[in-house]
Amino acid sequence: MDEKRVALVSGGNRGIGLEVCRQLADEGLVVLLGSRDEGKGREAAEKLSGEVHVRRLDVTDQKSVDDLVSSVREEFGRLDVLVNNAGVANDRGQSGIEADLDRVRDALEANLLGAWRLTEAAIPLMREDGYGRIVNISSGLGAINDMGGGSPAYRVSKAGLNALTRIFASEIRGTGILVNSVCPGWVRTDMGTESASRPVSEGADTPVWAATLPNNGPTGGFFRDRRPIEW
Repeated sequence: MDEKRVALVSGGNRGIGLEVCRQLADEGLVVLLGSRDEGKGREAAEKLSGEVHVRRLDVTDQKSVDDLVSSVREEFGRLDVLVNNAGVANDRGQSGIEADLDRVRDALEANLLGAWRLTEAAIPLMREDGYGRIVNISSGLGAINDMGGGSPAYRVSKAGLNALTRIFASEIRGTGILVNSVCPGWVRTDMGTESASRPVSEGADTPVWAATLPNNGPTGGFFRDRRPIEW
């Protein structure tokens, strides 16, 4: 069996997800680039070096998630790293008191439930080797400590993702699987826009750090720039 670590990155065909794939592949991991549109995933993967495999993955579809994790088990026999990056920011400019609840449902489905179903599917495979790194791409906009108005669907979905990080970390503590949330900061991507202050390489740094933590690394934390931040 190939002893290289195997990493799955959801929403890996662009932005922070693609850069996380690039950096993990450069560090020698086998990278599974999950993309809802497989063609776009293959086009994106052509820009990467290292061992990168494109896999169709729609985190809002339970069958897509189950089929992918089953194929990972059959092909690689292991899954060491999961980066829950897939998500949407679909309510910029909206307010909580006049929210479009259809947009809220869409955000929760992609940003929270998508990560939830993918993590549930991945943990049994990680348990078999007693090793795992689960990284939830969150946002400071989801921090209850500094919660404000605007973008309610996005904020609530990321706050929920942070809660999920704490729940999973508590329930699997001591198994060798570390679970953390990370805020990449305001990054120049399609979602962050060109006005953002950070290049994508900087935004991917903390997710990659959390994906490659040593066995004595933190779990159940929320990090930006590799440092803990308030929930």
